Amino acid sequence: MTKTNNKLITIFEEHPVRRHWDGKQERWYFSVVDIIAILTQSTDPRNYWKVLKNRLNKEGSEVVTKCNQLKMTASDGKKYLTDATDVETILRLIQSVPSKKAEPIKLWLAKVGYERIEEISDPEKALNRSREYWQKMGRSKSWVQQRMMGQEIRNKLTDYWKNNEVKKHDEYAILTNIIHQEWSDLSVRGHKKLKGLKNQNLRDHMTDAELVFTALAELSTRQIAETLETKGLEENKTPARRGGRIAKNARLELEQKTGKRVVSERNYLKSRIKKQLK
Repeated sequence: MTKTNNKLITIFEEHPVRRHWDGKQERWYFSVVDIIAILTQSTDPRNYWKVLKNRLNKEGSEVVTKCNQLKMTASDGKKYLTDATDVETILRLIQSVPSKKAEPIKLWLAKVGYERIEEISDPEKALNRSREYWQKMGRSKSWVQQRMMGQEIRNKLTDYWKNNEVKKHDEYAILTNIIHQEWSDLSVRGHKKLKGLKNQNLRDHMTDAELVFTALAELSTRQIAETLETKGLEENKTPARRGGRIAKNARLELEQKTGKRVVSERNYLKSRIKKQLK
């Protein structure tokens, strides 16, 4: 697991499940709607949960009262308040939904919880799991190496923001989008749309070249920010633009020399499916 993959989303049999790690309570909170979608395979899991929630309320079940409203990213890229709860409550919820997926989800939840405890005591295990995941999905060793290097560069940038009055989530997203728009001439959302992605992590579907230029843009941004000693969202917009522009100039020069575009429609969705069918 990487720092990006980590707290926002995990995968159960190809289904994305949004989640949040509460450091104080040391427990995961999972999106109830995402779990319901897996259990019921409903085309409208939100409505299914709404009806089930009303029924559980009438029955006096504690399941509903133990759900918290947490901001989670939806398919449109925006954050909305979403019902989320811990493993214990999810297991109780599963009992209320007849489904052949009940037992596999129980085992999966136990595994996810155990892996997180392991990774807190030994962060290297998180990196190893990410490497194994990407290799299973058919990525080359060079791609995996580039992805991990890019993540380390990203982590150093977000550490700078964190220590210099930039608020997590929304403000990180604003600055990230500025950097991305500058180097690629596309917003993060626009780049995902070009690749035909929805809930998937954009960086997990970048080509080697896209990873390189994203890393260059974020490395440049951090070094400029450190030089200018910028603080807060507004001040950090300047290094974000300048860092992105450095990568853009390098991209344009490469494209001129090779006659090939760096920003690509290519994704790994089809190769992932083929890999699993073998």
